[in-house]
Amino acid sequence: MIRSLSLMFMILYWYSQLLSQDSLVAFGFGDDVTITLDLPIFHPQQKMIIIFYALPNGNTTRQTMGLKPIDNEKPTPNVQNILAQTKFIRATLKNTDVVVAYLETSYHSWPLWKTKHNDYIQIVQRITDTIWNHFPSNNKELYFNGHSGGGRFIFSYLDGVKEIPSFVKRISFLDSNYGYDSSYLSKFNNWIRSTKDHYLNVFAYNDSIALYQGKPFVSATGGTWYRSYLMLKEMGATIPFKKTLTDSLIIYTGYHNRVQFFLKPNYDRGIYHTRQVELNGFIHSVLCSTRYDSKNYKYYGNRVYDDLME
Repeated sequence: MIRSLSLMFMILYWYSQLLSQDSLVAFGFGDDVTITLDLPIFHPQQKMIIIFYALPNGNTTRQTMGLKPIDNEKPTPNVQNILAQTKFIRATLKNTDVVVAYLETSYHSWPLWKTKHNDYIQIVQRITDTIWNHFPSNNKELYFNGHSGGGRFIFSYLDGVKEIPSFVKRISFLDSNYGYDSSYLSKFNNWIRSTKDHYLNVFAYNDSIALYQGKPFVSATGGTWYRSYLMLKEMGATIPFKKTLTDSLIIYTGYHNRVQFFLKPNYDRGIYHTRQVELNGFIHSVLCSTRYDSKNYKYYGNRVYDDLME
């Protein structure tokens, strides 16, 4: 399978070159994983960023992209719109080839997928290595990203490594760090300290008091609000953090702005799970702490990508 995938990736690379436009290609990995690649026009001399975007619970790849629904799919025009946000990122990073690999399971839940596979660590490693190794570039970086249950894919990868590899340059949890516990602390700390181009950002809202149909649906310690503050407290034992308040966010920054927490208070006990992504969240997760941070966009501000939607 690896040999055929290697050939396929080479074909995809040159196919995108010939098309002279962005393209989407999907293929299966095993029995219950689908990988969809959003490929740009490649420029061999440019830097390449490969973003692994692990899907949220309950969503298909088309819904996550923000494409028009087909068959019996539920329309989701105001959720994530990752495809349009990617176009904004590409327009901003003009000298970088940005690839997005959408990672979907047939269960539409990475936490549920994990329970079905005793060898989940090995499978996640193979998925990651296969995609990473078969893009022909000597100047490439890997970004881990994901929303909701997609964070489980990231933690599953971390379960399989003693140290986070140096080519992993950015890890972003878009309201998805449910799986965090103290066992990951040293890996994050060592990775952040190992070089000046490693970035960690965490997005969460106060889900511990959110109500659905008048009732709480997340325990006091089971949501991303609690996990984010736990993560912040444990990292803060060795990394000083600066706290900033805006009209809608509590922001903690540390280690020369390379570690950031974007936390949304919840005064009306609402549900802001996907809102954090919709309001330029994916854009900010990729561009924050760079020279393009908040340039021509604002996180948790008006959407800047509506004219890029399909």
